Amino acid sequence: MRFKRGVAVAAIALTSVLSVVGCAKDSGTSSNAPGDAGDSKGCQTVDKPAAAEGGATSSDPGASVDGSKLKVGLAFDIGGRGDASFNDSAAAGLDEAISQMGVKKENTKELTATDQESEDAKQARLRQLAQEGRNPIVAVGFAYSTAAVEVAKQYPNLKFAVIDGFAEGAPKNVTFLGFAEHEGSFLVGVIAALKSEKCTIGFVGGVNIPLIQKFQAGFEQGVKAVAPDAKVESTYITEAGDLTGFTDAPKGQVAAKGLIDKGADVVYHAAGASGKGVFAAAKEANVMAIGVDSDQYNQATVAEYKDVIISSMLKRVDVAVYDYIAAVASNDLTKLPPVFDLKVDGVGYSTSGGKIDAETQEWVDAYKQQIIDGKITVSDAPSGS
Repeated sequence: MRFKRGVAVAAIALTSVLSVVGCAKDSGTSSNAPGDAGDSKGCQTVDKPAAAEGGATSSDPGASVDGSKLKVGLAFDIGGRGDASFNDSAAAGLDEAISQMGVKKENTKELTATDQESEDAKQARLRQLAQEGRNPIVAVGFAYSTAAVEVAKQYPNLKFAVIDGFAEGAPKNVTFLGFAEHEGSFLVGVIAALKSEKCTIGFVGGVNIPLIQKFQAGFEQGVKAVAPDAKVESTYITEAGDLTGFTDAPKGQVAAKGLIDKGADVVYHAAGASGKGVFAAAKEANVMAIGVDSDQYNQATVAEYKDVIISSMLKRVDVAVYDYIAAVASNDLTKLPPVFDLKVDGVGYSTSGGKIDAETQEWVDAYKQQIIDGKITVSDAPSGS
């Protein structure tokens, strides 16, 4: 039985965007009715794009796969299960493999990273899983890249995967699972532009690194595609080298408040567990927020903020983990896509909570199809970077 993917459904220049979607309207856009003429609130928008045609394609590596003989090891990034974001999405993929593929829960092992740990600690964690005979071993987060390569060389008969990983000279038993975060972020940028009444929109990144810059780039491009004159304020909690930007909710709250004080009435975060602070700031100021990775409206650990969460950018780490386990179980890693993008439902957006009305969804899905069809190319680096 295949993984239940659920509802998953940026660098062209601004002039390229406008050539696709037309010139800006004279009328404003309210947060409830995109494109309504005569409304004094909201962003001035381009013409609504044509309705989406066609659809995403998807692989099905989990169909009729028996995973009962696997002993899966999962090495979480800092925060582990319960972060309401990146790690929880990975955990959901393993849980689904247990439910749908016959992986035995008692044969799985989960370990979690700690703040500011050494490279040796990461290697020790992966080596522990390897010594226990876990196979495959999935490491959650780019920070495991070097550690996975080194440990995989010592255990050539075991298979390793790294979410968001990258490294030169990796052995064949290491698979890097990457995502088109910029494509998914473009979609929630469209939502932000349509929902904002002040036409000032914020982005909070956890750590200022190329991976998180992909979220910023796609989001800003999505906003500008709909509302070329919109103002997007972006900030980062910490700079490269300081990973506490992903685990410090109070700093996330301060960062978001700074954007809200500048007029932002929709704030999108790509900050891991620090996103709880972003939601807290949004609730305190009575503005809207957009989550990341998981459907954060439905995450118990941020339930107190769900009334301000209008959508989440879905980075389907759950799909990647499940599909990788399935590929190992079937001994065919060629079934995996080169990148988990919109075409394979690797990224998307959520509609939980009923705050995304039908017309907004039509806008978003039209842009989604244009990206899938290659009519829009989404940048993976912020403009000017």
